[in-house]
Amino acid sequence: MNQTQSSQLIQRYEPIEEVKRGQQMSFEGFIRYMCSPECLLFKKECKKVYQDMTQPLNDYFISSSHNTYLISDQLVGPSDLWGYVSALVKGCRCLEIDCWDGSQNEPIVYHGYTLTSKLLFKTVIQAINKYAFVASDYPVVLSLENHCSPSQQEIMAETLQSIFGEALLSDMLDEFPDSLPSPEALKFKILIKNKRIGTLLETRERKGSDKRGKVEEYEEEVGDQEEEEEEGKQPETQDSFLSRVTQEKESEFLKVLTGNLFKKRKTRKVKIALALSDLVIYTKAERFRNFQYSRMYQQFNECNSLGESQARRLSKLKVQEFILHTKKFLTRIYPKAIRADSSNFNPQEFWNTGCQMVALNFQTPGLPMDLQNGKFLDNGGSGYVLKPLFLRDHKSHLNPMTMTDSEPVTLSIRIISGIQLPFGSSPTNRADTLVIVEVYGVPNDQIKQQTRIIRKNAFSPKWNETFTFIIQVPELALIRFVVENPGLIAGSEFLGQYTLPVLCMNKGYRRIPLFSRTGESLEPSSLFVYVWYIREEKST
Repeated sequence: MNQTQSSQLIQRYEPIEEVKRGQQMSFEGFIRYMCSPECLLFKKECKKVYQDMTQPLNDYFISSSHNTYLISDQLVGPSDLWGYVSALVKGCRCLEIDCWDGSQNEPIVYHGYTLTSKLLFKTVIQAINKYAFVASDYPVVLSLENHCSPSQQEIMAETLQSIFGEALLSDMLDEFPDSLPSPEALKFKILIKNKRIGTLLETRERKGSDKRGKVEEYEEEVGDQEEEEEEGKQPETQDSFLSRVTQEKESEFLKVLTGNLFKKRKTRKVKIALALSDLVIYTKAERFRNFQYSRMYQQFNECNSLGESQARRLSKLKVQEFILHTKKFLTRIYPKAIRADSSNFNPQEFWNTGCQMVALNFQTPGLPMDLQNGKFLDNGGSGYVLKPLFLRDHKSHLNPMTMTDSEPVTLSIRIISGIQLPFGSSPTNRADTLVIVEVYGVPNDQIKQQTRIIRKNAFSPKWNETFTFIIQVPELALIRFVVENPGLIAGSEFLGQYTLPVLCMNKGYRRIPLFSRTGESLEPSSLFVYVWYIREEKST
């Protein structure tokens, strides 16, 4: 900080005129400065859209939600418009809508075959239309899980067109006839993700024609439900894992030899109304078969949805192919079906492989949503974060899981003190407190360290402890600060947390605001820290 900047700070924050005239700062002025937004850990540059927004959609991480209409569990909880409103206000850009036939020819939204309550499709679309671009100007993808009959699909199409109007993308952009457009090119647009029939050119040729009553039929592969899960199985040993990998590789080799790489699957016939099909442009839902099939046959506007278990297996067994796939195609990951309590998986493991739409249950607080909220603080909270170059560049064969040719960051954090920390269930502010510092990123970067316990002082605990981390892939790393009240019997009690990308941290003396488990601000509760990091350049 130079003399001019120092003078400006004194003018802004020093309350005593005599001290101010002497170009000095009193303790009161210093406290005002330290409590100001200028001293927050999060870089102000990251609070606005600063990244290149002209790259194709598949080059971005996209804030995504699962079963957005639910605000509780997956079986008997209520469906509510608040699920969509709150997700959009948080910057979510991919919403899920489960559509079913309703009475009086009105499609409804609910979790099928469960006791969750029902919403009218029309009211869901009205709510989305009102709040779609409150937090971000960039496109919203509506992921339809479509179980409706062709007649009610036509009602859905009419509803989407009448409510969204010109905001609904219903034709390919002239400048993007054979590639995905950028978020910039799709500003203030709504994209529909659903099955579709025919080519984009055929859709354009039908534009303006009467599509009422026109239904197309296609064969949909019915895969097994292996991704829906290995829950309850014993942890796999290293020997059994290696044995299974060997067997799978031998099996694939035999399929190639016999010309049966793409084995036959059972199929079912599905009907889709042409009116709805033609509203699907750049986000056509396509079942994932395998990576080789996608390389040979998948089109640029087709995107895949994978269950977390299948995606996890692929990230372990075929990580390089997985990364190559996500460089080219939009890929959505969703929670496994047995998460009836709306729990979430750790999204970091799928961001590490470049998956764009890692869909979480936004209504469920905890670590996964802390990481989600922290990651999408970046780039102005726009819901779009540009992926690192090594997850975009088709010429790059770097594997972030084992990257050695990287530019690591050496990060030092001194946890100095706490300011009016929450005291949780303690009847007074004399709660015990400690701070945990966690790094989430590629497997080699994941680490956790914690301070000692300060007894009976949540008002102004002082630690003065320094932790050092070497982060190999800082572009993917998040850091999470957690304050806990340790307990011997009932376990530790969560008091507050703050999560942000490592590369969005300011250096120097900084204040860390704390948030509750549900994401609400706990101001003035905060941590006072000193941060310093150095990025090592690659040797040539």
